[in-house]
Amino acid sequence: MGLKAALSRVFAAWVNRDINRVRQNSVALQQKTFEYLVAKAKDTAFGSDHHFENIRTYDDFKKQVPVRDYEDLRPYIDRVNHGDENILWQGKPEYLAKKSGTTSGVKYIPITKESMPEHIKAARNALLNYIYETGKSDFVNGKMIFLQGSPLMQEKAGISVGRLSGIVANLVPAYLQKNRLPSYEINCIEDWEQKVDDIVEETLHEDMTLISGIHPWCQMYFDRLSANKDGKSIKDIFPNFKLFVYGGVNYEPYRARIEESIGFPID
Repeated sequence: MGLKAALSRVFAAWVNRDINRVRQNSVALQQKTFEYLVAKAKDTAFGSDHHFENIRTYDDFKKQVPVRDYEDLRPYIDRVNHGDENILWQGKPEYLAKKSGTTSGVKYIPITKESMPEHIKAARNALLNYIYETGKSDFVNGKMIFLQGSPLMQEKAGISVGRLSGIVANLVPAYLQKNRLPSYEINCIEDWEQKVDDIVEETLHEDMTLISGIHPWCQMYFDRLSANKDGKSIKDIFPNFKLFVYGGVNYEPYRARIEESIGFPID
């Protein structure tokens, strides 16, 4: 076991203890967080329109804030996009995550500077809990790839705009950067077909131990790796590949095909 793998087990145990402490006080901590969020957003346009000053309980919140879709929220988000402050949260958001979906066309999801560290911590803790629960940590010594959008940002009304995965690419902790692929230059390629081909070339002879991404993107990557190696399975191309991390859409429709490509039911 390498030094990084050994240290990750110690860190994983510490994080697991902290999560258990939170779990044991979950109701009280949720109430505290609820009160903090309502108080912080009270003087925003959204908070004013929904009478946050009168909200004390979850039932109050349900009465004041109806469930709605993106189109119902669009007037607020359009104001954020135009540079207005204190609309959905205090000040301006740090980022606008640009999403394209089957409904409402292009969507912009505001991401605040307060929330972004929580996204990063949640991803970190998922990996550390995996290490704690399984005892498997050797994957941290190899190369890790995160198939994602370009990290290049545009600007809209003084706010950085990009794909969510591209935003996250700019915030990967320093301790993961050394083992991380693809390179920044390849990650910035906008043409997805060209990008996948270049990622295959860059990673083909690396010791890949963790592969992560939206599963359709990963499947394309696996298919092109296999084609480059005369039909070999991924386990034969990357014999130390031990952990697959996915997100974005439901995994089950892709599971059988991905496991067939990899060559075994990977964690």
